[in-house]
Amino acid sequence: MSLLEVKGLRRDYGALRAVDDVSFELEAGTILGFIGPNGAGKSTTMRILATLDTPNAGQVTLDGHSLVDTPDKVRPLIGYMPDRYGTYDDVTVLEFLDFFARAYGLQGRARAKRVASVMEFTGLIPLQDKLTSALSKGMKQRVALGRTLLHDPKLLILDEPADGLDPRARIELRELLRALADQGKAVLISSHILTELAEICDTCAIIEQGRLLATGKVADILAQASGTAVAELVVRFFPGEEGEAVWARAERLLLEQPRVKQVAREGDALRIRLENEGGAAAGNWVDESAARLLAVLVGAGVPVCAFSHRERNLEDAFMHVTKGRVA
Repeated sequence: MSLLEVKGLRRDYGALRAVDDVSFELEAGTILGFIGPNGAGKSTTMRILATLDTPNAGQVTLDGHSLVDTPDKVRPLIGYMPDRYGTYDDVTVLEFLDFFARAYGLQGRARAKRVASVMEFTGLIPLQDKLTSALSKGMKQRVALGRTLLHDPKLLILDEPADGLDPRARIELRELLRALADQGKAVLISSHILTELAEICDTCAIIEQGRLLATGKVADILAQASGTAVAELVVRFFPGEEGEAVWARAERLLLEQPRVKQVAREGDALRIRLENEGGAAAGNWVDESAARLLAVLVGAGVPVCAFSHRERNLEDAFMHVTKGRVA
């Protein structure tokens, strides 16, 4: 059984339906990326899961307990980090975390041990005596994450945690989240930075206008959305004296081949879209197609200097699933 089960979730604000029949599951030890444009319903859904809002319909179960019927039982299992966090300006990092550890009911040695453990995990020990107001945004995010971890929750709900962070801070945050999942925690994370989510998420859920459009692994979503298995190849040439004639000949040859649905020029390369209609065939159809196309080009005297398989990513999945839906 999944740690978190969401079924038929709905939330209305007057005439506005912010969340409309949303259902998904999240297992312990996995990271689910919650994806959607502004106003899609991500934050509303996450606030409901954090027991900060009440749905008009639907059911949410966490570790066998209903969030709607018994919120007091599930709150100790949840760590929620909103998209707008706050710290107290006149306290140190250690004082800030110790205050919230007391609020969570931790006492004595157990509290001191837990605060020290969280600071070590988040890399905050060197900053424990520094005022929170003097921290960079990346360090404040670490403090906010540390506060979220103090009571050792089973489910982490993180709303845009990487927003505004510099590249190094994003990498460090990504490493922390992966470590948390490896410890067996379930992580639900939203972000507008799709490439960031793609590197850490096991699965994703795409939401638009309050409705969940697709859930699952990126490759599965692409295949489900298009009704066929999809792949892309990228080939670069050395045109030499032939110039544009090489590009034209290569494009013509490629479009004549089976499974090639589109060929587009991008800079000094051609991007080849492959589709395996009817579902995945036996064997590695992408590798088989790539080998055949390369042989065709070389056999025709096209001066190929690079040939690679482009992995379809989370941005591809998002754009494909929301095509014609995003305003």
